[in-house]
Amino acid sequence: MVEVGRKYVFDFDSTLTRVEALDVLAEITLKDKANKNEIISEIQKITNLGIDGDISFTESLERRIKLLNAHRDNLELLVSELRQKISKSIESNKDFFHNYSEDIYVISCGFKEFIDPIVKEYDIPSSRVYANTFKFDAEGFIIGFDEANVLASHNGKIECLRSLKLEGEVQVIGDGYSDYVMREAGIADKFFAYTENISREKATRKADHVTPNLDEFLFVNDLPRKISYPKNRIKILLLENVHEAAFVNLSNEGFTVELVKSSLSEEDLIEKIKGVHVLGIRSKTQVTKKVLDAADKLMVVGAFCIGTTQIDLDNCRRKGVVVFNAPYSNTRSVVELAIGQIIMLMRSVFPRSMEIHSGQWNKTAANSREVRGKNLGIVGYGNIGKQLSVLAEAIGMRVYYYDVADQLALGNAVKCNTLEDLLNVSDVVTLHIDDNKANNNFIGEREINQMKDGAMLINLARGFVVDIPAMVNGLKSGKLGGAAVDVYPEEPGSNGNFITELQGIPNVILTPHVGGSTEEAQRDIANFVPNKIMDYINSGNTVDAVNFPNIRLPKQINAHRFLHIHKNVPGVMAKINEVLARYEMNITGQYLSTDNEVGYVISDLDKEYNKEVIKALKRIENTIKFRVLY
Repeated sequence: MVEVGRKYVFDFDSTLTRVEALDVLAEITLKDKANKNEIISEIQKITNLGIDGDISFTESLERRIKLLNAHRDNLELLVSELRQKISKSIESNKDFFHNYSEDIYVISCGFKEFIDPIVKEYDIPSSRVYANTFKFDAEGFIIGFDEANVLASHNGKIECLRSLKLEGEVQVIGDGYSDYVMREAGIADKFFAYTENISREKATRKADHVTPNLDEFLFVNDLPRKISYPKNRIKILLLENVHEAAFVNLSNEGFTVELVKSSLSEEDLIEKIKGVHVLGIRSKTQVTKKVLDAADKLMVVGAFCIGTTQIDLDNCRRKGVVVFNAPYSNTRSVVELAIGQIIMLMRSVFPRSMEIHSGQWNKTAANSREVRGKNLGIVGYGNIGKQLSVLAEAIGMRVYYYDVADQLALGNAVKCNTLEDLLNVSDVVTLHIDDNKANNNFIGEREINQMKDGAMLINLARGFVVDIPAMVNGLKSGKLGGAAVDVYPEEPGSNGNFITELQGIPNVILTPHVGGSTEEAQRDIANFVPNKIMDYINSGNTVDAVNFPNIRLPKQINAHRFLHIHKNVPGVMAKINEVLARYEMNITGQYLSTDNEVGYVISDLDKEYNKEVIKALKRIENTIKFRVLY
């Protein structure tokens, strides 16, 4: 199993660990000092000067040790701290260090006193750890280092590695100057710039390969690893200026993320989508059949909003592309805006405000009414409608609702059997219906005429559900006493000029599709949707997918997971299991869910597998997509 002839030389600080150990030691030894932050800052500055080769390592080491004022007793706590700061991908690939321990070396300008106990847990013995050692005085304080040690000198790693006379290909993995000079000196065959914890421009510029994590290093070398495909190779494209927290969440998970502030036209998206594994959009970007045909690697589309009509869900399903949205994250934001608009419309706040802005004082109670005791008609009693129902009742309104689905009333809300019944009784009608194309012009001239004279109409749903000319006529005739509109049949792709027939009409509140646009809602969406995306990428979970069979999977340990998406035709499951049996794979768990068109089966297996089994599974007739998770 071990590849003969190749040797792996690892740096310690900022490679095997996420930190520079002497910086952590400084935090320990200086914790009660008034000038702690200044000293630590100076130590970090000296560290970086040495790592980048701007001062000699010997000078860097001498200056830092003088500032540390450390004692032997501090080292035990340092080791304890470092155990908690192992690089994430190093820790997850511990098996690699166990299986290849005879070919792994640590060459570090750090100190054996704290390196040995850490790497011992990764099956690297002290005999293959080359590092400096401290000098202590009679009281146990660190006063220096063994200057005779070659690693205490400038470019000491070169001489250290040369003296080992390692046979075969030598690969160096590290983050700094002292690592890549071994490659430049010709005693290492390859230098991998390790950037999981810190990226140093000098090191990445000199590298044979930049490796953002150990998974990438193992992938390039075709070595066994925890996950089959490094996350940094999974490209995510986020459009329409989604909240920066989404970028942070996905980047921190290790994915390669590009953020674009605007939506893209179909033509531009067709060009941009090539090589993209995950697409994140809001409501403006259209994910059409042509876009999907051009998407050669697309696995997931994340809609950072409620609606999904901008996405061709059927073609996504047929191509094995899972779609997630955010059905709940902005519910409260929309409801609060609706409550505010109800009050402002009933009190004619908007006309009074505009009068004051234009220099007019018009104190009057005309057309200004309390909402208490008034009838609110909620069309669409889903997540938003229900929460609005509760809040409206809490401020004294009588609530009526209409929904095509059978919905349980909350509180004292009264269900209306027909839309007409609701319109006849309501002082305010608020729309919260979905983006089904059948809801086009759901409220038109006929429905407006069925409303009470002077009633208010609020649309926070979709722009196309209201016939705008009919609404304009109702407002100008006085049939409608006011309106609040947040969504429009046609909306611009980016901020700028906008024209609607509703502009300039009294007691009409116009907002630019901001119902769910609060900082809290956008942050919630930026957490919810990426979590769904990551859960699918990392484990295969499809819970809450809008176009795909839902499967909730248990976390798997020490097993391989195969994901197979196929057309829902008879016999595919039998063929999958026939292939697994032929290659003597032991199934520890298997999960299947289907809809009318697509089947999704996950197989967990407990042993190493021949790569031919993957080819065989991909060749099964009616396979749409196949993926190995780990």
